[in-house]
Amino acid sequence: MSDRKIAAKVSFVLEMIEKIELIVARHKGVVNALEDTEGQLALLMAVSQIGETLNKIDQDTICTLDLEVEQKGAYETRNFIVHDYDGVDLYLIEKVIEHYLPQMKTKLQRYPR
Repeated sequence: MSDRKIAAKVSFVLEMIEKIELIVARHKGVVNALEDTEGQLALLMAVSQIGETLNKIDQDTICTLDLEVEQKGAYETRNFIVHDYDGVDLYLIEKVIEHYLPQMKTKLQRYPR
């Protein structure tokens, strides 16, 4: 995969994280956003897009950015959202947004764009 394609994917994931941050801020918290139908749908879509996009980045780049765990977790979360296995656990989504996305954002920002 070319550096330009990787940079585009990294930029897209960072954009999704920023949109999640905006939605959360607009609702004055993750829980409030997840309790709102539109907020919930928007957050679930953005989280699933992150998982899908990270899964398309080659393993060498993922290892360089120290994102192996995040890539696997993001893709598994995406699968649960998209396929609705036993319903989506909104508590899990809350924890992903509060704890994992900020760490992922920091790591992704290291990639030259």
